[in-house]
Amino acid sequence: MTDSVPAPPPDALGPTSGASGRGDPAAASDLLLSRVVREESGRIVAALAASLGSLDIAEEAVAEAVEEALRAWRRNGIPPNPGGWLTQAARHNALDRLRREKRYREKLSGMVPGIAAGAPAAELSGPDPGDDADERLPLLFGCCHPALSPEAQLALTLRAVCGLTTAQIARATFSTEPATAQRIVRAKRKIGAAGIPLRIPEGPERAQRLDLVLTIVSVMYNEAHFVTGQGAAADRDLAEDALWLAGVVAAALPREPEAHGLLALLLFHRARESARSVDGDLVLLADQDRSKWDAGLIARARAELERAARLRRPGRWQLHAAVAACHADAETSAATDWLQVLVLYDLLLGHDPSPVVRLNRAVALDRVGAPAAALKETDALAGDLDRAHLWHAVRAHLLRRLGRDDEALAADLRALELTANDAERRLLAARAGR
Repeated sequence: MTDSVPAPPPDALGPTSGASGRGDPAAASDLLLSRVVREESGRIVAALAASLGSLDIAEEAVAEAVEEALRAWRRNGIPPNPGGWLTQAARHNALDRLRREKRYREKLSGMVPGIAAGAPAAELSGPDPGDDADERLPLLFGCCHPALSPEAQLALTLRAVCGLTTAQIARATFSTEPATAQRIVRAKRKIGAAGIPLRIPEGPERAQRLDLVLTIVSVMYNEAHFVTGQGAAADRDLAEDALWLAGVVAAALPREPEAHGLLALLLFHRARESARSVDGDLVLLADQDRSKWDAGLIARARAELERAARLRRPGRWQLHAAVAACHADAETSAATDWLQVLVLYDLLLGHDPSPVVRLNRAVALDRVGAPAAALKETDALAGDLDRAHLWHAVRAHLLRRLGRDDEALAADLRALELTANDAERRLLAARAGR
């Protein structure tokens, strides 16, 4: 929550969490495996799926390889080439599955005439999973096919591209493990049944799909924050996955300005991580110690935003990043150029007229001295955001600015009811108490 409303996505991103592994070989191997899975599993799944013609078999083969690595690396130590070890284990698992399927078909053909006893539809041939650094991109675009629901796109991306377990995905998406597992299974079946290709589309189709891809990466980042029952700290593994994936897309598609725009946005937000919480409590953007912001990450974010601008094709992710840049440029909260922020939101509405963007614009409108107009615009979003605690929190702030304290208290209490994050609850309770 930044000044009563977050600039989407929320303003937090931190380094990968986990044990350092010092003095504990098992912890060290687990930490390394987590990194290898993030960096390699999507590439391996993509290459195997391209060879097999089956995302289901490829993903299951890699998942089995990760389980094998967890046991073997703890027992025998970290291998000299961890990525190669995982690749070979996944290929071996895929071959085993194909052999079992072939034997099954041969047995079936002996009982039911007309069923061919030949090999499966696709043999394990084609490029080695480690040959192409961008193998993950076709898989990512396939997982974000518009034929799949947004929930399925997110769950399948987290599983196939990022290598998260069903339990991790369920926690990240506020779902149950059985529901998450079924969502992933249905999505993989739909890809197979509909013949959805795992490829990067071209022309207008790519532009449309790229926006879906970037949205899913943004949602991943979003889901890493305000975890149910926890404090201000994010699920940093998931947040790091989102930042890493944004970098993969931007590097693979250097002529796509929106990819650089999203990467810039995430870098701007990550730069503020060390200042967004104190002793487990949230610190609003206006109250953050800006000396703690990471100047190096801000410089990287600006470079990405400038790279996008040079391509002269503005879009919503670049505009979101430009808003974040306005905050980064201000030495103090009071020095923020809110009029520029408002202009950027006006431009952003032409690309993204979503309720959240309109709510953020209302906050900017209040900051330039028009709280009554801001409240009117906020109230107009009731039908879309009544179940969102942040809408009630913004509304409470605006009502309080207009001297309508009783209504403000009611709005704060409603926001408190709707959030399950402990840090947000403490913040809202303190405001309601005042």
